[in-house]
Amino acid sequence: MVSRVIPVDEFDLVIFGGTGDLARRKILPGLFRRYLAGQMPKGSRIIGAARSEMDSDGYRAMIAEAIAEFGGEERKDSTELNGFLETLHYVAIDAQGDGGWTELFDVTRDGVIQAFYFSVAPSLFGDLAERLHKHGIADDTSRIVVEKPFGRDLASAKALNDTLAAHFEERQIYRIDHYLGKETVQNLMAVRFGNVLFEPLWNSHYVDHIQITVAETVGVGGRGAYYDKSGAMRDMVQNHLMQLLCLIAMEPPSVFGADEVRDEKLKVIRALQPVEPHHIVRGQYDADADSPSYRADVENPRSFTESFIAMKVQVSNWRWADTPFYLRTGKKLKGRASEIAVVFKDLGHSIFEGDTARHRNILAIRLQPNEGMDLQVTIKEPGPGGMRLIDVPLDMTFADALGEDSEPATDAYERLIMDVIRGNQTLFMRGDEVEAAWAWTDPLIDGWEGRNDVPKHYEQGSAGPEDAMMLMHRDGRRWRDIKG
Repeated sequence: MVSRVIPVDEFDLVIFGGTGDLARRKILPGLFRRYLAGQMPKGSRIIGAARSEMDSDGYRAMIAEAIAEFGGEERKDSTELNGFLETLHYVAIDAQGDGGWTELFDVTRDGVIQAFYFSVAPSLFGDLAERLHKHGIADDTSRIVVEKPFGRDLASAKALNDTLAAHFEERQIYRIDHYLGKETVQNLMAVRFGNVLFEPLWNSHYVDHIQITVAETVGVGGRGAYYDKSGAMRDMVQNHLMQLLCLIAMEPPSVFGADEVRDEKLKVIRALQPVEPHHIVRGQYDADADSPSYRADVENPRSFTESFIAMKVQVSNWRWADTPFYLRTGKKLKGRASEIAVVFKDLGHSIFEGDTARHRNILAIRLQPNEGMDLQVTIKEPGPGGMRLIDVPLDMTFADALGEDSEPATDAYERLIMDVIRGNQTLFMRGDEVEAAWAWTDPLIDGWEGRNDVPKHYEQGSAGPEDAMMLMHRDGRRWRDIKG
C-alpha cells in the first residue's frame, strides 16, 4: 500500500534559532525528507536566522553535516542533498536589536506562504513578533510556530499569549507539541471515530480504567538547569500527557476540523477534578554504580524537583464518571516506552466451568518504540483437555501491517511543519487550551510545594517508586509492565 503525498503551495520558512540543536537534529533533517518525498514545491525556500555570523554557503555546510549526523539512509544521495541545500539561505540577526532585519526583509518574498518558526527561548518571542511587524516582514497571512514551554504557570502562559496576540491573531499561531504529530496519536483518533467497534464501548460502562505511560531510560542529561526548575509535571504532564488524555477522553467532534477538535479537548481539561495529595506520587532517581543521582545530575543537593510522577485523575462528565485515568512518566526507568492502555471491565459472569482467572480486553496503543496497537482478547488454549482460556494480543505493528511498499513513517516534526504550511491547526494547541491546562496544574504544584513534600527515591532501571505501585494496588489494579 503506497500512501499519497499531498503537495503544499510554495513557501518561505524562516527558522529563528536556525543554528540551534532542534533545527539541526529535527527541523532541517525532517524538511530534507519532505523534499525527497516531493512535498517541497520548486521555489520554496528555508531561511536560517540566528546570531552567528556566517553566509549562506557556511549555513549549507553546517546543515549538510547535521543531515549526515541525524538523517537516515536518505542522506546518502548527494544529488538530492545538494538540491535541498540550494533551498537554504541564512541571515545573521539580532532578535533584540535591529541588526539583520533589513537583510531578512530583502530575502523574504510576497506572494508565497510565509511561516516563521520561533525555535528560541520564549523570552524572545515578543521581540521577534514585534520586529517582524516593525520591519514589514510579516502580515496578516503569515504564520508563526512556537515551541514549548508555553509558560511555567498560568500567569506566565497568559502573559506569553498576550504577547503573541499583540502581533498575531490566534489563527496565525501554531503552538507545537511534537507528540500530537506522532502517527500513533493520530491513529488513536482514527480508531476511536472511524470504527463502530470501539466508540459504543468507549465509556465508563465498559472501561475499567485507562493508563497513560511515558517512560524514559535517560536522565536529565544537559538539561539539568532547566529541568530542575520544571520537573516531570511541567515538562511532561502539563503538555504531552495532558494532550494524550484529551484525545482519549474527548467527545466526537462534529467534523474533523481544527477548532471543533480543540473545543472538545478543552472541555476535557475543564472537566478534570482536582487531584487529592494521596493520589500523587513524586520521585527522584538514586545513584547507581554507573550513573549519578538526579540531584547530582542537576547539581542541586537539596532539590525537591521530581524526575518521576504518577497520579490518579478523574474526568467529571457523563462519559467517564468513576473511571480513573492513571498517568505516569519518569526518567531513568527500566525501558523507553510511551503507551496508552484502555483496560475494559471484567465479564460479569463466566460460563466456563473451572475458569476463575480474570480475563480482560485491553487495547494498548504504542507511541514508541514500535508504533502500533494490540488488542488483548481471550481465546481457548490450543490442545485437548477441556476449555482452558488464555489471553493473547492481536498485534498490529504499523511497520508490519502496512507492508514494505507503504511510505516510511513520517517524523512528527515533518508532519506538523507541513500542516503549518497548509494552514491546518488541528494538531496544534490553542491559547485557551494551554491556559486551562495550567489552571488545573498550578494548584497541584502549589499544594506539594506548600506541604514541602519530598520526592520518593527510586532505583535507576526500575518502574519508579514503590509508592507508585501502591497507588494502583489500593484500587485493586496494577500498572502494565514497562517494556523498552
